[in-house]
Amino acid sequence: MFTNNARILLVGIFLAMQLFFIYQHVYELAAVMVLFVVLIIWGYFKEGTVILAAKSFHKKDYDKAESLLRQIAQPAWLSKKRRGFYEFILGGVSLQKQDYDAAEKHYELASQFPLRSANDHVAALVHVANISIRQQNFDKARAYLELAGKHEGKITAKMKEVIAKLELELKQH
Repeated sequence: MFTNNARILLVGIFLAMQLFFIYQHVYELAAVMVLFVVLIIWGYFKEGTVILAAKSFHKKDYDKAESLLRQIAQPAWLSKKRRGFYEFILGGVSLQKQDYDAAEKHYELASQFPLRSANDHVAALVHVANISIRQQNFDKARAYLELAGKHEGKITAKMKEVIAKLELELKQH
């Protein structure tokens, strides 16, 4: 839950403390500092800045959310849960920028990973279906709405309404 600059600062502080503890011959605390450094580095690769980006995204600060997500050099190295959320947020940012091709790509990727809830998973599928309808790709939209329909018992009433509207729109084409 740190930015990359905060991680670098903390690693520097812990390494300085480790050197101090080695100088004072307190090797137990020096080993604890090594453990802290390892945990911060592990967090960089497995967690990234996804949580901070999610907070910015929910505050509708899309530029900050995108810049925090862009700090992640290797999204493929994120844990599966974080990777799904990474793609979901990036899809939302792309949608706000009206970059529909990128949004579709990110929502498709998000739907392949576990998300926080079934409703989020269905939201990713519905976004792909909606973008597909707008791009006149009706077969793809039907396929994604069918996948979303498999989660019917686990989604909110509002999401059910959105699915019904999209299905009605598909019937008109």
